[in-house]
Amino acid sequence: MERNKKLVITIIALIVIIAGISFIAFNEFRKNKEMAAVFAVEKEEMENEYSTFATQYDELQIQINNDSLREKLESEKLKTQRLLEELRQVKTTDAAEIIRLKKELKTVRAVLRTYVIQIDSLNRLNTALMNENKEVKNKYSAATIQINTLTKEKDNLNQKVSLAAQLDATNISALPLNKRGKKARKVKDVKQIAISFTLAKNITAETGNRTLYIRIAKPDNEILSKDNATFHFEDRDITYSIKKYIEYTGEEQDITVYWDVEEFLPSGTYTVYIFAEGNMIGQNSFNMK
Repeated sequence: MERNKKLVITIIALIVIIAGISFIAFNEFRKNKEMAAVFAVEKEEMENEYSTFATQYDELQIQINNDSLREKLESEKLKTQRLLEELRQVKTTDAAEIIRLKKELKTVRAVLRTYVIQIDSLNRLNTALMNENKEVKNKYSAATIQINTLTKEKDNLNQKVSLAAQLDATNISALPLNKRGKKARKVKDVKQIAISFTLAKNITAETGNRTLYIRIAKPDNEILSKDNATFHFEDRDITYSIKKYIEYTGEEQDITVYWDVEEFLPSGTYTVYIFAEGNMIGQNSFNMK
């Protein structure tokens, strides 16, 4: 009788242990499934960013005549396309690879921003060459040397970029308005341009008062500006179109600014660049016919 009792107790204990192990295994399976779903969303977003960056490298190559710089842009574009292909082949369950490619994406973003600034400087210098005398040409040569120096210092600049704590502007759009405040269908009717964007939530970013600078580039890359207003960026002063003061709380924040049109606007592709605290935090293009 005593032996049977011990046997029953042993069986019950085994059942409890098996049930516990089954519960733990099921819970782990559920967590893994949820994590895979999160990685799937991140992977899709990363694919979109990689594709956008590759396209932007093509657009930058069209803007320049410098063969050396064009080769560097082509090299960075091929690297971006290679990383995109790697990402497309990664399974959503491969957390290590997704995390690695996410880090690579941050590097690609930083490098692209560096080239945008270099090309902006190069375009402005080329414009000056067409209008200025020999003294201006000499200054252009000095500036070209400075650009080459900036290229060599690219790695050092990239290391200084603090991506984790900087603001990020998303959903950037532009709406041309006529004199009645309605959407203008033709560029000749545009009296105001409404620029809208969203500052993404970032719990690591410092809260408080911030100053945003918005640059609107015309199809010829000339920046729309009132009285050539400038702000300090990357050890020099560059022109801006709109300055906006905000109080950042760390939460997602929708912002709209307006540019009053007082100059002739040609039809074509315009580009909006948004800056905050020494970083370019977003850009997008729009067309006006």
